[in-house]
Amino acid sequence: MGMGNGDCSNLFNLETGVMNQTTPQPATSLPSYITSAVPNSPEKRAPWYKNTAPTYAGIFLWFVFWDPVTNGGQALSAGLGVALLGLLLSALACHYLFYLVPGLFGMRTGLPLYIIGTSTFGAQGGFIMPGFLMGVLQFGWLGVNAFFSSMLLYNTFAGTSLSPESTYPVPGHAVLVVVWAVLAAFMGLKGIRYVAQVATYLPLLPLVILLILFVKTVGGVGRFDPQSLVAAGKVAHPLSSGAVLALMLTYVVGFFATAGAAGVDFGVNNRDKKDVQMGGLIGIGLAILVTAGLSLMIVAGAYGQAGGTPPAGVTATELMGSIVGQDTAKIFWLLLALAAFPPACFSSFIAANSFKTTLPKVNPFVSVGVGTVVSIVLAMFGWAGKVVPVFVIIGASFGPICGAMVADYLLNGGRWTGPRSGFNPAGWLAWALGFVVGILPNFNVGVPAAPVLAFVVGFGVYAAAAKMGLQTPVVPLTGALAEATK
Repeated sequence: MGMGNGDCSNLFNLETGVMNQTTPQPATSLPSYITSAVPNSPEKRAPWYKNTAPTYAGIFLWFVFWDPVTNGGQALSAGLGVALLGLLLSALACHYLFYLVPGLFGMRTGLPLYIIGTSTFGAQGGFIMPGFLMGVLQFGWLGVNAFFSSMLLYNTFAGTSLSPESTYPVPGHAVLVVVWAVLAAFMGLKGIRYVAQVATYLPLLPLVILLILFVKTVGGVGRFDPQSLVAAGKVAHPLSSGAVLALMLTYVVGFFATAGAAGVDFGVNNRDKKDVQMGGLIGIGLAILVTAGLSLMIVAGAYGQAGGTPPAGVTATELMGSIVGQDTAKIFWLLLALAAFPPACFSSFIAANSFKTTLPKVNPFVSVGVGTVVSIVLAMFGWAGKVVPVFVIIGASFGPICGAMVADYLLNGGRWTGPRSGFNPAGWLAWALGFVVGILPNFNVGVPAAPVLAFVVGFGVYAAAAKMGLQTPVVPLTGALAEATK
């Protein structure tokens, strides 16, 4: 893996806090995917409440985010207040650490993530990171989507109560997984415009369902005792308050990590800093607190109302039968599954676009087809249902990317430098070390709030490497792209 042409002679200016750019490379050394990029013009942008906020809110309205937030009841084992505090801290981390700088990068330049990333990872390196990696991880999301949506559909029509803890594969569930994933992949490739036409309204279904369940259970919230989860055998080992906070950070930030880096792509549609800030505060921060907060309170309320006869589950979907009746619960499950189909299609669409850019000679049906097979295997055998390990992987992958981007932004006074030649060592060192730290929980190494720690490592390593001059030279740009660096 080469480092590109030229020496690594960029030094850190201690007086200005800005990298001194030396040994410029000729523009002809840039790949065509960079030189052909066109910044989004100001007249095509809109207020935050028309793009960034509703789009991000739709991500958190997805039941795959808010339903497993109890983490098998452990998130509530130190009390509802601690869990809600963990949500608040997670919302702040998502907005200020993972989203804000990428969003500002996009707003200032009008350029997408796979172009902005070239200043952190290099013109050749950015091709892979975050471009190709973003596409690859979409199939993880497709697997998660297929697993949970098929689980709800199976429970609706089979009259059973499959849960993420059940033993997989289950024949009927496996068939649904295959149909769901294949159909989502095909629609992502060929019919995304039809999916987009209904995607604006379907996310409202989960919100309505959450509100109905909350109204039905709110009377029991004040009577919730976390010991009832222990007495019911739902939580064998209650967590301390600190452990719950770390768990919530791992869960929420891990879920959000890829969407945080994609803040660049959201930011290109924002007019100014206020749009970026408000879009994140409402679409990310408030949406996390509303959706996951309602889910936690629904479970707490159901246990508070139940008294000495604890309910059967520890998630909102598992408790629907006891809250609204089995027939209504089946309708809710079906509606939640239908509302989850557009996100599955969009995952395939994003992956296809990523592969078209990074693997232009490979037929998208082949690359997406291979990825879909992987998604099916992950969902069929239940691995995609183990959300905390999955979110740890995602957080480990994109936590250091976001951390390195934030360091890059601050070191250069909030300005995008433009692409660096080859593979920028600072970015790759930051990612590698951050990933190693972030993935440790999946090897039974106790690292609290691993996605956040991966971000911190990525930030620190990039800043230190840049100060040591471990950056490849910036390649000068011309025309509209040059304007984006000002």
